[in-house]
Amino acid sequence: MLSTGLAMFLVITVIALMLERLNPGERITFVFVAALFFGVLALLSRPRVTADDTGVTVVNLTLTRRLAWEEILRVNLRSGDPWVFLDLSDGTSLPALGIQPGLAKQQAIRDARALRALAESRGSGNDGTQPGG
Repeated sequence: MLSTGLAMFLVITVIALMLERLNPGERITFVFVAALFFGVLALLSRPRVTADDTGVTVVNLTLTRRLAWEEILRVNLRSGDPWVFLDLSDGTSLPALGIQPGLAKQQAIRDARALRALAESRGSGNDGTQPGG
């Protein structure tokens, strides 16, 4: 996604510089809009969920949070959910945008089940329900 954003930025910038009818303010506006598009695509490319021996790192659009396995009580991916939600020991719920069933539903269900299995085996959470069903 970042390569698409970069290509888009370069094309719009080159067009802005090549159009002779544009004044400097309009050229700056073109480049600013291209930079804005690139920034949005950069934010959209960030979400991911990474698990290791000591816990999980959840990277969402603007937030990165490191969780120990013991902090995760439940991993939820119910029918109709836009992404996985992690129920935490502090009483809050954390969306994990890195696992989304939108275009790859079966992959998201497998990822959610794998994360749930890790959380149950390494942490304190176990409610007996299955993600995606």
